Parts: sequence; structure tokens; C-alpha cells
Amino acid sequence: MHDAMFPGCAPFDPNPRRPRLRAPSGACDCHAHVFGPADRYPYSPKRGYTPPDAPFAAYRRMHEALGIERGVLTQPSVYGTDNRAILDAVATAPQHLRAIVAVDADVSDEELRRLDAAGARGIRVNLVDKGGMPFATFSEFERFAGRIAELGWHVEFLVHVHEYPNLAARLRALPVPSVVGHLGYMRSSEGLHNEGFRRFLDVVAEGRCWVKLTGAYRVTTGEHAPYPDVAPLARALVETRPDRMLWGTDWPHPICKVPMPNDGDLLDLLLDWAPEETTRRRILVDNPARLYGFA
Repeated sequence: MHDAMFPGCAPFDPNPRRPRLRAPSGACDCHAHVFGPADRYPYSPKRGYTPPDAPFAAYRRMHEALGIERGVLTQPSVYGTDNRAILDAVATAPQHLRAIVAVDADVSDEELRRLDAAGARGIRVNLVDKGGMPFATFSEFERFAGRIAELGWHVEFLVHVHEYPNLAARLRALPVPSVVGHLGYMRSSEGLHNEGFRRFLDVVAEGRCWVKLTGAYRVTTGEHAPYPDVAPLARALVETRPDRMLWGTDWPHPICKVPMPNDGDLLDLLLDWAPEETTRRRILVDNPARLYGFA
């Protein structure tokens, strides 16, 4: 359904170009989604948008073009707590894929164990584009966090880091590691010296917070890769804790407000953000293997 209540999205670029960066063996795309078909995986009536189909087969073709062997599928807001689409995808290659799911606060222990066995390694708390997602506030998740600590999971936040004055203190107090998406989701125009971003760098430096180097096109003031205005933010994060950085495509780029990026260009951003090959290997292989439990 496409109407004013559920606006549509532009489709992904179906022709990912082969990047200049040659991905090392075991490279992982740590943030992507799959959508549809809607008759099999219906969308939440509380969603904020309606994406075009982005099936698992197209996701795998994109990875083949980029030379990516592993992936982490992250629950999008349009599915709420119905994780079937990503779990069905993970089940096709459980040695190479993991899931970040969404659950309600009253989820049973039995269901959490089932999700763990199905490849889930954390939950997503989306405080920006909530759609049908649970945990409308940070406080709601704090009361729940201990339950996923027992599984060795982490929490992935979508949050504007500069808009939460006490974010660093709250992340420090959590009983589980945290992952923050889209480079902290702060517009590049705020600049490196934004007080909230500096506090975010401080907590990243302490080592319990991981960062996804994703969604540069979501925070840029420009339109096209390589998004030079975003590079200072990305470099600052990489220099702070290269062992806590993760990379992902954010495929199929739902609600992309600039010209649709090509996924080959998104991988090549790492040539600038992390110029040393050893650092890129950490970001693409070693860090995700440790966080998501790849052998």
C-alpha cells in the first residue's frame, strides 16, 4: 500500500559496480535489510513507509559483486517485531549470516532462546524512525536490558547522538555492549566539535560501544559519494577505536533522501576513512567476527 500515510521509497540500484577495494576473505556487511514479498511478509500497520521489494536473492547478488562473504541483517521498522523475513534469510546460510531482531519487553525467555538458536545476536532499539518498533524510550529498554545480557547479546541503537545530553552516561550504565548505527546519525554540518559528538567519541574510546560506519548518505549535506563532508566524522571514529568499528551497506537504502548510492561506492569509502589495509581488515573481518560470533 502506497499512500500519504505509508509513503513509498526509491528502489535500490540493481547494478552494484565492482569496487576498487578488494574485500578480504571473511568480509562482513554488518547492516542491511530485506523486504517482501509483502504477501508473505506483511508490513506493520504502524510503519512509517512502504519499501519496494528487496528480496534476499538481490541482497546476495549485491554481496557477490562487492566480494562480501558474511552479512548481518537488521530488523527494519516496517516489520515491527515480526522477524520472519530476516530469520528465514539467515536460515539459508547460518554459517555466514546473523540477525539483529526486534522484540517486545514481554517476550518470553523461550522465544529469546529460539531467536538465539536461529542466529540472532542482538536487538534493535530504533529511537528515530520508530514505525512499529518496541521501546519508545531509552528508559523502557534499560528496564529490559538484563534479559539479553544472559544470552551474550548486544543492543543496537538508532539514535541521534548529539540530541541526547546524557547518552554517554546511559550507555556506560547498560549491562550489555551497545552498537550505534549510521556514524552516530548526526548531520555532518554539526561538525567534529559538536559537544554531543565529542561525548560520543569519549564513550566509544572506552570500548563497550561499537559504531557502524553506515548511512553516510543519511548524514551528508551533499548528494553523491564519496560524501567528503562525512569523512572527518568517520575518520575521527576510526582513529578513536578501530577495534570497535563495523561497516555496512544499509542496503536497500530505505527512505534515501539523496540520489540512490551504488553499493560499490559505499565500500570504497573505506579507502579514505581507513587508509591502512590492516585497519580495514579489522573493520571488515575481525571486528564483526568477534561481535557476531562468526567462526
